[in-house]
Amino acid sequence: MLIEKIIFNVLAFSFFIFIFFKMIRKNDTNYLFILVIQVVGITINFLEIIFNININIFMKSIIYICSVIIPILVIIVEHRNINFSELIFLSLAKISIFINKPKMAKKFLINLVSKYPESYFGHKLLAELYEKEGGMRKAIDEYVQVIDINKKDYNSYYKISYLLYELDKKEESSQMLETLLQKKPDFKEATQLLGDIYHEQERYKEAINIYNEALKYNPNDYDLYYNMGMVYTMLNDFQNAKICYEKAAQINTLLYNSYYKLAQISLIYNDLEEAEKFFLRSTMSEDIEPKAYYHLAKICILKGDKDNAIKYINVAIDIDHSLYKKAEEEPLFITIKTYINFPDMEEEQKITTKLTKKEKKAQQHLEKTTKLVGKLSRNELKLREQKNTKIIDIEKENEK
Repeated sequence: MLIEKIIFNVLAFSFFIFIFFKMIRKNDTNYLFILVIQVVGITINFLEIIFNININIFMKSIIYICSVIIPILVIIVEHRNINFSELIFLSLAKISIFINKPKMAKKFLINLVSKYPESYFGHKLLAELYEKEGGMRKAIDEYVQVIDINKKDYNSYYKISYLLYELDKKEESSQMLETLLQKKPDFKEATQLLGDIYHEQERYKEAINIYNEALKYNPNDYDLYYNMGMVYTMLNDFQNAKICYEKAAQINTLLYNSYYKLAQISLIYNDLEEAEKFFLRSTMSEDIEPKAYYHLAKICILKGDKDNAIKYINVAIDIDHSLYKKAEEEPLFITIKTYINFPDMEEEQKITTKLTKKEKKAQQHLEKTTKLVGKLSRNELKLREQKNTKIIDIEKENEK
């Protein structure tokens, strides 16, 4: 028993002195909390000796935990290059975030990075907080600090690129993304964002190059094929666009936007049967459902199927009232105009779409191309009719 008390006191005082000098050396008052806990344990032990009190196992456990076990844990943690004070600040910040006190969390983190500028986790958590509350410039500054500490934190590198993009600094963003993809070519999100920037800047051939490079690492990725299809669309390379959309549709049969674009390309090539098949598949998507029905109505008119044309156009208008005016102005619907239902304009409609800018841009491009091809086809037919008429007139004159 006496030996146990001697060993305990030696250990307790040794750990106390060790933690005390660590606090002095680091000039960090967070260690004071550990010293206070140790003092509590040592004090209880002295009271036991002075007053010859037999304490129970519970109190003895508390003495050992306060005076020996906690200091040992601190030493082990720091031996593994984990700053105990940093751990305390981070824990307090995360607890503050959990109880929805972001200001308090920021206060803890600012104190941490001020005290320890090389705190990787401190800067990163602070950057995430700034980003969450919309302080993008402050978030960028913190993510820069993160990268300075850890050059291989590619996620933080991407975060800076994304925030620069959100701040409309697309050139800076694209330069960072290009550098990032040189270091980590399989970073899919970086490829997607750089592809979006190239798309917006109409640098379509460069976009194709990065998508092709990304496919080496993600050969069965829906987004890569779908995005590449849109780029080929903008290049008027409809054959390659079709191949990409078909591949995307094979990879994910439940994402229907590829089918809609395949249908539009089929219209360009005047393949009504294939267009009808793809438009029917695309009616499963809320984003494009009304337009798909609208196009199905046009196809039915061209095929001479007025009953289905009436059904489809009314379904389209029922879903999206704005299509009524468009239908009224469409020459193909002249024969069924009286059967088109006028929508209930008092019924409030909120048409929401998840389509991105580039998706809308690709769709509009396909629609314009379809109209242009349609006009060319009709003009060609007129020229042929005129040519045939002239031939007939010449033949009649020869007969005379």
